[in-house]
Amino acid sequence: MAITSFRDLRVWRVSMDLVAEVYKLTQVLPKEEVHGLTLQMRRAAVSIASNIAEGHTREHSKEYLQHLSVAQGSLAELETQLEIAARLGYLPPERMSEVLGHAGSLGRQLYALRNALVRGRDGGAAPRPLTPDPRPPSEAEVRGRDGGAAP
Repeated sequence: MAITSFRDLRVWRVSMDLVAEVYKLTQVLPKEEVHGLTLQMRRAAVSIASNIAEGHTREHSKEYLQHLSVAQGSLAELETQLEIAARLGYLPPERMSEVLGHAGSLGRQLYALRNALVRGRDGGAAPRPLTPDPRPPSEAEVRGRDGGAAP
């Protein structure tokens, strides 16, 4: 299947499933957490899917990688917030384990996608060939390519 949109990315679809799961999960949190933990968990989950989509539509691979990095950070935030909710007794341990399992799977997929992009192989994940950075290389990059001799 050709990737023509971020909607075609498995990692985006999985992140959208996690958003729905978090919204359902947070409905059972205490009402006093509506503006606290509930809001933060929902925002973190939405941020993951949003950054995958936004990064995919960016022109340059460096921008795509940056957005995937932000998505990974948001996923870590969500995992932390899930742990907090469990420690406060808001979530049953088996439910938290289930959601953390889904989050872990998504994290591995994000990591794999980032690694594929870093290696220059799109593996079908990129909508187009990766666009090189239009800026000229720095001296450090040039030295790294030719074994240390500056031009």
